[in-house]
Amino acid sequence: MKKQSTGSNWLSGIKRHFPAIATVIGLLILWHLIVTLFGIPTYIAPSPVQVALVFVEKGDILWINFLPTFFEALSGFILGNSVAVILAIWFVHNRMAERAFYPIAVFINTIPIIAIAPILVLILGNGYAPKIVIAALICFFPTLVNMVRGLNAVSPQMLELMRVLSATKPEILWKIRIQSSLPFLFAALKIASTTSVIGAIVGEWIGSNYGLGALIIEATYNFRSPMLYATVITGASLAVLGFTLTTIAEHHFVKWKSRSIN
Repeated sequence: MKKQSTGSNWLSGIKRHFPAIATVIGLLILWHLIVTLFGIPTYIAPSPVQVALVFVEKGDILWINFLPTFFEALSGFILGNSVAVILAIWFVHNRMAERAFYPIAVFINTIPIIAIAPILVLILGNGYAPKIVIAALICFFPTLVNMVRGLNAVSPQMLELMRVLSATKPEILWKIRIQSSLPFLFAALKIASTTSVIGAIVGEWIGSNYGLGALIIEATYNFRSPMLYATVITGASLAVLGFTLTTIAEHHFVKWKSRSIN
């Protein structure tokens, strides 16, 4: 019975994702046909087969550069979202703090990350620190906005009931506000799980000898298109992995979801 259940679940999963799998296969075939029929040079657009060979023949290079980017993206994801959640809780309990610091957060968010990156490299040096901070900054604002909205999404009647029951502010926070904010929080975390990878790669563009961002720059300047495409696919796969894990966590922790959440 267990084997049949496992097999049926596997088949249902294949059926559910079949449209996406078929689309990817179709795009790869189309890509190969365009490159072959039009005789496009390899340095402009390699074929999928040439890109696949890079993963086989030079997978060790991709792996060595994947690990720093993964560490920077993960560290920036944790740092940026942690600070955003803490500030959101502070803003909800202190309206003066929200009026004072929220506009500053908005202003920082309006500055292009590519403009902030060189400043952070000058201040923090050329190691992991500036890349982590850049990844954190790019995650920070969406989580702050969604978390503030989620913490304030509690109905006035529920808050009044908790006050009648003599609940303390920490009890209201953990039992009511945090629970109501989880769908909003995970909506932001799914965005941050992908943008943190972008932040890490952008940080590596500015000044680094390691990571996927540095490998992209090196492959571009040396017209190594198969390596360039393979590196981009590796970075995209890291972002997809982060999004998938965040979605799995959301299904585990969030039991309801408001229709107002995008």
